[in-house]
Amino acid sequence: MASGDIQSDESLYPIAVLIDELRNEDVQLRLNSIKKLSTIALALGVERTRSELIPFLTDTIYDEDEVLLALAEQLGTFTQLVGGESYAHVLLPPLESLAQVEETIVRDKAVESLRALAPQHSTTDLETYFVPTVKRLAQGDWFTSRTSASGLISVCYARVSNHVKGELRQLFKSLCQDDTPMVRRAAASKLGEFA
Repeated sequence: MASGDIQSDESLYPIAVLIDELRNEDVQLRLNSIKKLSTIALALGVERTRSELIPFLTDTIYDEDEVLLALAEQLGTFTQLVGGESYAHVLLPPLESLAQVEETIVRDKAVESLRALAPQHSTTDLETYFVPTVKRLAQGDWFTSRTSASGLISVCYARVSNHVKGELRQLFKSLCQDDTPMVRRAAASKLGEFA
């Protein structure tokens, strides 16, 4: 076996450990694994974090609320671990999924992380990646996603084109007129930020 093969095998070890711990029946082990995500991302490097770790996390969002809460919190601080601000958009899919879950505290943490990521996007990336995320959430079938969207419109509104601002105003208007009281309440609570 060549030394390159050994190094390759060793570089797979952190992700293998993570996968094993994330699939473990013990909630505490899964939670500990999530709390070590930044260490695992550092070991993997930015390219593998973007191409392997983030998609894996996006596909495995089905856990206990405590684990999902820790994941939402961790992902909000991951920008440098995925290669900096020009790659911040790769963090949107898992956070979008977390912003749709039933548990309010998890959704709120996901929205908080998304709000922290918005200023890290260039204007182009905001319109290309962030705004479509907000639109999907605002037009979601479940009230949970629409509630989360209410907290995201204001953080991107000032930096987008006039055309996109018009679309965001319409989205916000529809959230304010939503059939579900929780969505209307969430939109009303963010009206001051948006106005």
